[in-house]
Amino acid sequence: MACVAVTWARPESTYTDKWDNINVDEILESNRLLKGYVDCLLGKGRCTPDGKALKETLPDALEHECVKCTGKQKSGADEVIRHLVNKRPDLWKELAVKYDPDDIYQARYKDKIDAVKGSA
Repeated sequence: MACVAVTWARPESTYTDKWDNINVDEILESNRLLKGYVDCLLGKGRCTPDGKALKETLPDALEHECVKCTGKQKSGADEVIRHLVNKRPDLWKELAVKYDPDDIYQARYKDKIDAVKGSA
């Protein structure tokens, strides 16, 4: 019984890789798809199953520096950040207001954000 409790209480080493093969470029290149994901994250629209999973995972990933992200999730996140910072700062700002109202993560990830500015 103790073994079951330890296994049940132990955090997973990575988030599910179920959505690792999503075509991030396709989403970023489509205003309709990108807006759908952003609206989901902001609570302004319906969420697809993958949007819902992202919405549930994002706060933990931000808080813990994406330590449970798979390699594909980390590279996808970098690509999304680069795109939003450089091409859709309006959406970046909306997401920052929702997920980082006290600028905790903006400060924590400042070097990373500054590094992608102008590199889209």
